[in-house]
Amino acid sequence: MDVATVSSKGQITIPLSVRRKLRLKTGDKIVIQEENGRFYFDNAALVAFMRISDAFDGTAKGSGFQSEEEMQDYMKGIRKEVRGY
Repeated sequence: MDVATVSSKGQITIPLSVRRKLRLKTGDKIVIQEENGRFYFDNAALVAFMRISDAFDGTAKGSGFQSEEEMQDYMKGIRKEVRGY
């Protein structure tokens, strides 16, 4: 178990072992959520990515792509078209 001390300004230093597990770097944001009286925090960028991923789950197959590779090839084509090379 890791322990953090609250400063007079309400700030805490997240222990290095926890920062590594959450893949937090200087300047990163964290999300704090409460569930049944317990508080949880996570890397905000990873939470956003997971929400986007969940929102698009199944969209590629619904669009007719048969594999992730097929979808990536399509995206590469779009990037090439937009960039002009």
